Amino acid sequence: MNIWSDERVVLTLDAGGTNFVFSAIKGGKEIVDPIRKPSNANDLELCLKTIIKGFQETKDLIKEDPIAISFAFPGPSDYKKGIIGDLANLPAFRGGVALGPMLEEHFNIPVFINNDGDLFAYGEALGGILPEINKRLQKANSPKQYSNLVGITLGTGFGGGLVHNNELFIGDNSIASEVWLTSSRIFPERFAEEGISTRAIQREFLKNASKEYSDKLMPKDVSDIALDLNNSDQKAALGAFEMFGRCLGDSLANLLTLTDGIAVIGGGLTGAHDLYMPSVMAEINGEFLTSEGENQPRLVQKVYNIDQEEDYQEFIKDRSKEIIIPGTNKSIKYDPEPRLAISSSKLGASKAIGIGAYAFALKKINDK
Repeated sequence: MNIWSDERVVLTLDAGGTNFVFSAIKGGKEIVDPIRKPSNANDLELCLKTIIKGFQETKDLIKEDPIAISFAFPGPSDYKKGIIGDLANLPAFRGGVALGPMLEEHFNIPVFINNDGDLFAYGEALGGILPEINKRLQKANSPKQYSNLVGITLGTGFGGGLVHNNELFIGDNSIASEVWLTSSRIFPERFAEEGISTRAIQREFLKNASKEYSDKLMPKDVSDIALDLNNSDQKAALGAFEMFGRCLGDSLANLLTLTDGIAVIGGGLTGAHDLYMPSVMAEINGEFLTSEGENQPRLVQKVYNIDQEEDYQEFIKDRSKEIIIPGTNKSIKYDPEPRLAISSSKLGASKAIGIGAYAFALKKINDK
């Protein structure tokens, strides 16, 4: 499916606890200036009216009739049925609200709702890092091509999604890839998000800082301190990102063991990429111990951070060699190094989610 040449239009929404941002996508690109409205998170009737009004105003801005509405909405939700469950950031939805069916009744077009982590991964798989990597490998005459991707979003929380052969893996209860609830070997008593989130960086820094800081200190503030050679709390700031990176590397290593695909990282915390990625890569490419005390690589695959040019060049290098087929005079090419890549999103999380929402709607409609 080539989303870039598709002439159909899909209405989209970026739903947050504070604001709703409505748009329309055609050919994988926004065709209107986004419309922003307050979410009215505590008033269900007003919130639903706002959603309808936002989509109607967006529809009025375009010449073509949209074929669908597709967007990300927080969970837990029964995404397949379009029913929103009890949400922490949108308390008006408690008890279950049939948002998708309501919008279908009003606009008389199909409505698709998914988790933001899922749509981020889907957007990166169809229109972001995955096709970009495969294109660059082809250009370098490498025989390697990839069809699996795990997408990770870093910010207030820790989200994710999985894509295999252009298919989004949703699960039987619409809650596959809830990576935030995976375990952590860094903090075995906690779930992963407690070490991979804004609050994790805040907590770790404030615990070790020598000076008094506001508890509203954001990761960007901690990042600035980490880069300030003259700040007495630079070590505490660097330590906070080192801890964050170890926790992220631990979770990513587990995910890559299961998916054996490309990993892409998006979200607000990617701006501090240089501060935590060394710890991420050390964890992923590190070692376990057997019960006899022998070293065992954490992963079978070698993983490269292709945001670094040196790593990228190693990643695309063709290590294939000719080996003889036993009992014949024939040979076959064999690459002895299974390898994977990690990259920061070049699209940005919001754009990737929009592309994912657009592509998901087109595929569902095509499959009917």
